Amino acid sequence: MLKFNLLLAFFILFATLTVRAQNPHPDTVKTGIYVTSIHDINFKDKEYTVTLWLWLKYTNKDFDFLHNLEIPQAKTVTTSFSTIDSTQNRIYLLMKLQCVMKDSWAIDNFPFDKQTLRFSIENSQFDSHALMFVADTLGKHFDPRFTLRGWNIDSLNIYTGNKAYETGFGDETLKKPHTEYSSFKMKTIIHRDAMGLFWKMFLGMYVAFLIAYMCFYIHTDSIDSRFGLSVGALFAVIGNKYIIDSSLPESTTFTLVDTLHGIALLFILVIIICTSYSLRLIKQEKSDKAKKFDFVCAQVLLSLYVLLNIYFIVMANKG
Repeated sequence: MLKFNLLLAFFILFATLTVRAQNPHPDTVKTGIYVTSIHDINFKDKEYTVTLWLWLKYTNKDFDFLHNLEIPQAKTVTTSFSTIDSTQNRIYLLMKLQCVMKDSWAIDNFPFDKQTLRFSIENSQFDSHALMFVADTLGKHFDPRFTLRGWNIDSLNIYTGNKAYETGFGDETLKKPHTEYSSFKMKTIIHRDAMGLFWKMFLGMYVAFLIAYMCFYIHTDSIDSRFGLSVGALFAVIGNKYIIDSSLPESTTFTLVDTLHGIALLFILVIIICTSYSLRLIKQEKSDKAKKFDFVCAQVLLSLYVLLNIYFIVMANKG
């Protein structure tokens, strides 16, 4: 009985090594994609919708992509069409998908921002030892006729790789809780057509600053009006910033929006300080000196304000 068990164990070991020697590499799945639409970019909720055709070509009939297709970061996935051709000793699966994707936005240079839209697929049934994606790079990967309102597409690239998970998903036979799955990925880089949006969002801030700036040209006898206009402009800039922030996702970094509003608030504060000093000169009956001081402050502050705005806007546009 012992000899029989030893022979059986040896036979099983030999069969396992033979199978591994015959199939040392994972089965490949040739995968292609064609994007027909990217729309509903929700900047506040960090999501967008993509409609695309996805096709997969493979020989292993155990792969069931209709039920085991995994799209990480997808909020919802809708399959509107699918067809399978199993002739010529291979399987050709074609699907049309509409996915609502969650992604992160880079808003440091908003509204002159560039965004990277990511899309990837995996198979939840087989890891990278059994299945490997190969990109089908023939032809274009998106319809050049579709327009992304308010955005321009810089590039759309596809590639493959492995995605590591630091878990065994409950498999106690693994010595280390580490699993890798083959991944087919698409990366789309877009930039915003920003000038119209920029003036729409920041025009109120610039008007508020100019109202405060006009205080330098109001006669010193109307000192109360000068203070009133400056303080009103200060609150107008703060209100404009809150309106813009309400349409943006939360951020812990200092963005272009924060920078431009911060400059406006600082310069309006300087205008109030200059008005206070001008009032002091009037109290000392130095009217001519007060007029000269207002004139110099008006030229210096306006020049600095314009230069700083141009600098930060140009740097954001380059970034």
